Amino acid sequence: MEVKGYLPRILDTRIMRRLTTAGALLITGPKWCGKSTTGRFHAASLVNMDLPENKEQFKLAPALVMEGASPRLIDEWQDAPSVWDRARRMIDEGGEPGRFIFTGSAVPGRQPSHTGTGRFSRIKMRTMTLLESGDSTGAVSLRELFDTNRLTPTASRLTYQRAVELVCRGGWPQVVGLPTKVALELSRDYLDSLVASDLSRVDGIRRNPEKLRVFLRSLARTVSTSAKVTTLQADIASNLDESGISEKTVHSYLNALRQIFVLEEQAAWTAALRSKTRIRTRPVRHFTDPSLAAAVLGATPDALMRDTETAGLLFESMCIRDLDVYAAALDGQVFYYKNEAGLEVDAIIQLDDGRWGAIEIKMGVHQFDEAARNLLALKRIMGSVASCPSFLAIITATSGYAATREDGVHIIPLDLLAS
Repeated sequence: MEVKGYLPRILDTRIMRRLTTAGALLITGPKWCGKSTTGRFHAASLVNMDLPENKEQFKLAPALVMEGASPRLIDEWQDAPSVWDRARRMIDEGGEPGRFIFTGSAVPGRQPSHTGTGRFSRIKMRTMTLLESGDSTGAVSLRELFDTNRLTPTASRLTYQRAVELVCRGGWPQVVGLPTKVALELSRDYLDSLVASDLSRVDGIRRNPEKLRVFLRSLARTVSTSAKVTTLQADIASNLDESGISEKTVHSYLNALRQIFVLEEQAAWTAALRSKTRIRTRPVRHFTDPSLAAAVLGATPDALMRDTETAGLLFESMCIRDLDVYAAALDGQVFYYKNEAGLEVDAIIQLDDGRWGAIEIKMGVHQFDEAARNLLALKRIMGSVASCPSFLAIITATSGYAATREDGVHIIPLDLLAS
């Protein structure tokens, strides 16, 4: 379908490929990240199940709702989860690929009777990367780093001030080109909607708005870390007049945020396939977009210019969002590394073919030497249990250029990176 002013997304290529092989494609992700727009771009017809009249018509005449030119977009399908089973039966009867595109911004409260295995392909959508919003030139290719471990020295326009502005603006398609102040107001509106209704719609639990806001602030204060649930509890208790909230309630909040795709969890990495490290290690938590953490904290670019520690954590979240999208385009995933000796590396990108690269994320040039030591230490440790890394890199905001150090570690400003 024609979508006026459509901003191309990196996952467009994957969507087109999946529609040639699977009967249906499910695009999940947070509200407002562009799922419906991208779905319309790839669809030939559509129906929005968020509208009461369509849900009622589906009850009376499901065939009329489901029939249409392929691919048919079923938007916000979780509001009428039985359409999933109907689509699965139609796929079984017809057999042709690319019949449906489903989009959803929440896990349905009532699960379909069939998982969709063998019929549905799944793609997760995130907010826009700097490349997609036009804020990265794409001069440094992640694919080329994996293939050659080389980059061409390139100038960057990214500064500390511009980096914190991009953090606060966020990657929502609707804010591209808007002033940062306006974009932050929209992120605050997003959070107001989340507190008022979005979270309760997931599981039907009515939550105390004050406690939920305190919880979100605690989560934002620990963004880009693997904080324990007990740490969150203690922080929440210190900000409430009463005793706080239980561990069960914290888990309930975390689970609900995962179900509406507002919370991203970066898993731990190990090169040994049978290792239990990933299971035993707490995930690093990020909001789906760094602007949400900034909005929760009441942060502005001016405030983050003065608070370099908070700025660094939010910049790391923005980098992980972009890396998640770029890695997915290469059939890869983003992990983090931490061993018992305390060695930490911010991001490990591992591709399906087993190749991997290690990345540290540092805003300031004065942190580069320490970051490089961490990366080289990881390379030595992994030498006895895994293949050598395809590349080692530091992603930054302040170096002014992309280049390779004498020790082989690449310096890459985020505004030059692409898949």
